Amino acid sequence: MSGLRGNIGLLAVLAGVALGAVPADAAEDSATAITLETGKSGAKIERDIFGQFAEHLGSGIYGGIWVGKDSPIANVRGIRSDVVAALKAIKVPVVRWPGGCFADEYHWRNGIGPAAKRPATLNGNWGGVIEPNSFGSHEYFDFLDQIGAEAYLSVNVGSGSPQEAADWLEYLTSNSPTTLAKQRAANGHPAPYRIKYLGLGNENWGCGGSMSPEHYVEEMKLFSHYARNLDPAQGAAMQRVAVGWGDKASDYTEAVMKAWPGEHWAWSVEGLSIHNYTVGGKWPPHLPGSGFGEDDYALLLKETLGMDSLISQEAAIMDRYDPAKKVGLMVDEWGAWLAPAPGSNPHFLVQENSLRDAILASLNLNIFMRHADRVRQTNIAQMVNVLQSMVMTDGPKMVLTPTYHVYKLYVPFQDATLVPVSFEAGHYRDLPRIDAVAARDTQGKLWLAVTNIDPNEAGHLTLSLAGTAAQGASGQVLTAPKVDSINSFGAPHVVEPKPIEASAKDGKFELMLPPKSVAVLEVR
Repeated sequence: MSGLRGNIGLLAVLAGVALGAVPADAAEDSATAITLETGKSGAKIERDIFGQFAEHLGSGIYGGIWVGKDSPIANVRGIRSDVVAALKAIKVPVVRWPGGCFADEYHWRNGIGPAAKRPATLNGNWGGVIEPNSFGSHEYFDFLDQIGAEAYLSVNVGSGSPQEAADWLEYLTSNSPTTLAKQRAANGHPAPYRIKYLGLGNENWGCGGSMSPEHYVEEMKLFSHYARNLDPAQGAAMQRVAVGWGDKASDYTEAVMKAWPGEHWAWSVEGLSIHNYTVGGKWPPHLPGSGFGEDDYALLLKETLGMDSLISQEAAIMDRYDPAKKVGLMVDEWGAWLAPAPGSNPHFLVQENSLRDAILASLNLNIFMRHADRVRQTNIAQMVNVLQSMVMTDGPKMVLTPTYHVYKLYVPFQDATLVPVSFEAGHYRDLPRIDAVAARDTQGKLWLAVTNIDPNEAGHLTLSLAGTAAQGASGQVLTAPKVDSINSFGAPHVVEPKPIEASAKDGKFELMLPPKSVAVLEVR
């Protein structure tokens, strides 16, 4: 954590509600026309597209979420209250747990029962540190309940067995008086837990066992059949998620979809996962989280835009076997993977989170929403203290990252309906200057998200609504003095949203979007 630093102050352009006003001479500049096709609608944007991921890695769980019941840090049953409040504010819909690579070495029985009797094991994937198993099944579901999220449970396919997974599901979901259900009740939770998603392994092409696609499919069928949700009220609704594409040399997607039987009594899946990190062109991740220049800024954003072609590639494979799009595409690990923050344990994957990462997040979320007919759920990696996190903690201190603020801005898009939007993206180097997406929320309000990638030039926008007159728009914009500006414990407000609004004229309205910024506006 000691490597985190910040820039003090904000540019004067950010002051007050006048942000977004068009200077008098801007009318002579070429403007980007954005048109919202309000009479048309697209796919539903599932709220689970804004999901999170929490792995037993570094201080992602211990110190980040779990501090223990006796901690001087404010907590409810051991779960720190400041983190809960922050996550509730962005309406986290679903949290994937316990991994990640950790999931395929996790044995659930180590994490239940009295804390003093839980065994200490070794976390061989992430630094060889002791895993105390203080945060197990009951703590996970308590955490979900506190933040209002659904469960995405990953079962151990790599070093586990179908029997172990079946027992875990019986322990968690049975409402009959089986021995395992009685054990759950004795451990404090008589009612069955709700599981929305069940991940059938993790990266089994790599850290999950280095399996060939064909071998994985045969293993996955067993887990799909035997790891049943035994609660009649929710059993059929639980969605099983198979492992899909992992790298260029091992495409699981074709093998899984070729074997997929659709509705079948013995086995099936309702989702297929892919992982894709933005690393800066080569492995291991080497780009710094701060102190970088414009070349690295452009490099990372260009790479992250490749998410669109990857999703199109995988969706095309799925379409051949599933033209009705019954199987959802789950991007259940994604985000920027950068060099470790100075002074941090490199195995703990602590990285600085800058304005660039916020822009990167907005571009990916826009891609997911445009593919909402197939993309049903995603999980940014990760939620607390690890990789592209929402919040950072250091003992009793907590800071919200720029990426957190993007998720807060995008809350209105949860469960909204996509509205077609047309615009000329323009050019910044070999990247688009502008990206935009629009949707109508469940209350009928119209929302527009616009990202200005260009770090040097403001975006002069003219917005119109096809077939109707625009009355105006207002919302918030996220920007900062530099592309590598961060929020630190000493300066936590360097990158945070400010009000922005525009007035209509002749049925249209104009907006000046600051350089390197993300804005979300309600359009009236």
